[in-house]
Amino acid sequence: MTAAYLLKLLLATGAVTILLRAFPFLAFGTGRKPPAFVGELGRLISPAAIAMLIVYCFCICFRDADFSEKLYGAAEWIAGATVIALHLRFKNPLLSIIAGTAVYMLLVQKVFF
Repeated sequence: MTAAYLLKLLLATGAVTILLRAFPFLAFGTGRKPPAFVGELGRLISPAAIAMLIVYCFCICFRDADFSEKLYGAAEWIAGATVIALHLRFKNPLLSIIAGTAVYMLLVQKVFF
């Protein structure tokens, strides 16, 4: 790859990123209220994304492991329970996600390797 190609790629990526970040302000920044559909999407997207990640993570757990393993899926279930417990206790999604990830990584690297 030439330097000119990489520069064009960098400029195009930067321009698209700036446009995507600026779009809501350009579309609704004039003081107009966004359509009800946009507000509804904003309310539903986060829980839907979290649900999709949960399904994806546990599908991989069941797809890739051998059922004859003694502690099949234990790291995933323990980390998932940690996320649920922390979120119910503290109601802080960032804390729940970071702690669950740390517990999972600790388990798969040090306990169930």
